[in-house]
Amino acid sequence: MKEQMRIGFDAKRAFRNFTGLGNYSRAAISILSEYYPDNNYFLYTTFYKKHPLLAFSKRPNITVRGPEGFLKRIPSLWRSYGIVSDIHFDKVELFHGLTGELPVGLSPKVKKVVTIHDLIFLRYPEYYKSFDRWIYTRKCKSACKRADLIIAISEQTKQDIIHFFGTDEKKIRLVYQGCNEQFYDKCSKIEKKNVKRLYKLPDNFVLSVGTIESRKNMLGLVKAFQYLPEDIHLVVIGRATEYAKQVKEEVQKLGLTERIWFLHRVAFSHLPAIYQQAKLFCLPSLFEGFGIPILEALNSGLPVVTSKISSLPEAGGPDSIYIDPLDDKAIAEAIHRAATDDALRERMITKGLKYALNFREKNIAKNLWNTYKEVMS
Repeated sequence: MKEQMRIGFDAKRAFRNFTGLGNYSRAAISILSEYYPDNNYFLYTTFYKKHPLLAFSKRPNITVRGPEGFLKRIPSLWRSYGIVSDIHFDKVELFHGLTGELPVGLSPKVKKVVTIHDLIFLRYPEYYKSFDRWIYTRKCKSACKRADLIIAISEQTKQDIIHFFGTDEKKIRLVYQGCNEQFYDKCSKIEKKNVKRLYKLPDNFVLSVGTIESRKNMLGLVKAFQYLPEDIHLVVIGRATEYAKQVKEEVQKLGLTERIWFLHRVAFSHLPAIYQQAKLFCLPSLFEGFGIPILEALNSGLPVVTSKISSLPEAGGPDSIYIDPLDDKAIAEAIHRAATDDALRERMITKGLKYALNFREKNIAKNLWNTYKEVMS
């Protein structure tokens, strides 16, 4: 197989979303264009704006494409169908759907790869509206059927693809994702002090990051704090949903309003300084496709307490503490151990940092490139 290729990406999320799927898309494109610079990369997106996180899109080996003419007024139509003519015009040899879907009508000459992040909408349908669930299922199932190879971001996701879609295991490749490199470096004392003052952070706190929705089990984490010493606080960072009202009502009911802190619209660039001032990280989620915040915590030198189910042990590694997310007292006990046992903390931090090295950019880029080489051969 030749070492130089013309590779296309569905880059909508890379340009529009600045959390989960957007982070994955940007990271994949950025590390491939950095470690394999001889290729030509084409980013197809309906939306573009200048942003520091999109600086990689200006590299000479990257071309950004969007809808033109009347399709500018119907971007969704271009993304599903009109995009195909642009892909063919650009002589793309391999197209990678980064977020669970592929455009309809691509030539058989164009090799197709799709990344499936999770099938939570099928495993926990009660979390989704019926129409959304139907759309997600239709897109993902179709993409898995038409793709030459499928990338699953965790073993859990791989098994779900096999279970729900009946996909042949031989068609699926496991390629983990990583976290943003800003979490690798230590923040200065001044930077941490300024961030602490800006967000009015407490001195001794447990950190939890993620959308405040029922699947993340924030209610269980809040209930656990009734069993913990009063000097231990909880800082929650994430977008609020209707479920957040229920969580805050429970906080008031348990008399924890002085100990539970909810932060919304936190600047992404401030997250490392917040992580590095926490005592530990806790994510007692009921299900995750992977769990990027866990990698952010490990790279930040934090002990991690998380659930023993779904993909979370894959993200946390062998030295994190795993709990039953439905057992409030078990969550509290694990937090107390990780916060007070100095020898345990030191071991968790040291080994956690070592484990996180498995998810660095060079390794991920190599795994993606090997998948591309396989599908092209």
